[in-house]
Amino acid sequence: MLSAIVVGSMVGAGVFSLPQNMANGAGPQAIMIGWGITAVGMLALVLVYRALATRRPELDAGPYAYARAGFGNFLGFNSAWGYWLSAWIGNVSYAVVLFSALAYFVPVFGDGNTWQAVVGASVVLWAIHFLILGGVRQAAAVNLITTVAKIAPIVLFVAVAVVAFKMDTFTLDLSGAGNADLGSVMNQVKSTMLVTLWVFIGIEGASVESSRAEHRADIGRATVIGFLTCLALYALVSLLSAGIMTQPELAGLKNPSMAGVLEHVVGPWGAVVINIAVVVSVLGAFLAWTLLAAEIPFAAAKDGTMPRFFAGENDKGVPATSLWITNGLVQVFLIVTLFAQSTYQALFYIASSAILVPYVFSGAFAAKLALTGESYRPGESRLGALFVGLLATVYGLWLIYAAGPTYIFMCAMLYAPGILVYMKARQEQGGRAFTAVEALIAVGLVVAGIAAAYLIWHGDISPL
Repeated sequence: MLSAIVVGSMVGAGVFSLPQNMANGAGPQAIMIGWGITAVGMLALVLVYRALATRRPELDAGPYAYARAGFGNFLGFNSAWGYWLSAWIGNVSYAVVLFSALAYFVPVFGDGNTWQAVVGASVVLWAIHFLILGGVRQAAAVNLITTVAKIAPIVLFVAVAVVAFKMDTFTLDLSGAGNADLGSVMNQVKSTMLVTLWVFIGIEGASVESSRAEHRADIGRATVIGFLTCLALYALVSLLSAGIMTQPELAGLKNPSMAGVLEHVVGPWGAVVINIAVVVSVLGAFLAWTLLAAEIPFAAAKDGTMPRFFAGENDKGVPATSLWITNGLVQVFLIVTLFAQSTYQALFYIASSAILVPYVFSGAFAAKLALTGESYRPGESRLGALFVGLLATVYGLWLIYAAGPTYIFMCAMLYAPGILVYMKARQEQGGRAFTAVEALIAVGLVVAGIAAAYLIWHGDISPL
């Protein structure tokens, strides 16, 4: 079930939109480089979570707990806040793409943001909500079933794509130089980074649910299994597609673009299969991410980093208060998509940017432990762990750079209100709200948030 939470939270809508999302800003050469960077960076993060699960077994809830233990209450809070933001905003994007896929069969759903789609997404949202209220283990068992069901059509696509792959198509414009809009290879690689990050978000799923694991070693095993499975599927889907259709053709596909690629090869039934697969896959990912989204503020509230009301449980041991607040925000943003005409891609860019802080601090915490020797036995080698921790940290910082100022500004606007929530939690604990350094960070977040709001008001940047 832990492995299914990892795979289930990673394999959502992203894999089915990879052909278009990757080709939209990059040629085959840049896509290969992008996957190479992602494989190395994500492997480092996988090894970080695997090691920390057993080296610091008393720390539950993954990225949040590591940031708090390593860098204090305020940065720990921001890690929890960023992860929570990413989780529920990501669920809004899942709702959009779910009904975009259903529009293949029921055209009134449009691109997933018509009023009919919002009503349908709301029904799905609250059905999942009440399923989880019935018990986390019950919900995890359902997630296991949907995870198996969603992998099968992806494997089918890969098998068909291997047969249909044409090297001449793949190498027609390998560097993307034939399309001036793509820019340099470096710019193309940067354009792939948030896409590749998005499809790997959830790699920490077993770590987030660590308090519910029977054995600590299972957390690391589940994380590695999930990473290797998804890396193979993702790279094959995006690269094989580039050998079936050209970059401009792929970039022009409607999402879920895997449906367009398979339809190009086998005819209309290919699109039907993939659109059905998207529905099953997104429902499973929606469930997995609702579990994760409710768990983080619940865990943070239990140790006083978030206000006490997030720590409420029902008689099934489900973090009910956190779940209600989380899904209430998803509902509000679903309604916002109706007026803002939000797209799946814009929402996942915001969700991907929001999770960068927790990832950076996870790698930095592992590096800090290796530097100080804390939790290591006398004479135990720390060099490898230090290298992996630093690599994961650098990868996270590279992603922040690749995201660009627009999405970072937007995230600052979402992070800034969290300061009030943090101050409420510190007031409940009777402790000092900020150290001098934390106060400077808080001021910086507020300034950046105000700047983002100003830029959005004047139309210089757009959140959706």
